[in-house]
Amino acid sequence: MPKMKTHKGTAKRIKITGTGKLVRERAFGNHILAKKSKSRKRNIKTAAIVKGKIAKNVKKALGV
Repeated sequence: MPKMKTHKGTAKRIKITGTGKLVRERAFGNHILAKKSKSRKRNIKTAAIVKGKIAKNVKKALGV
């Protein structure tokens, strides 16, 4: 059985923390920012943790 290849699109978007959690950036923070509230823009800047079944699929795509 050959090795699994890393999905490069996923690898560029998601980082693995020291404890094995998956961290991603949030969407909607690049343009059309005038109509978004300060608190909404501030929350968009923070990183998010990938959880549940999606995390399992992402780990498989990253080869972890």
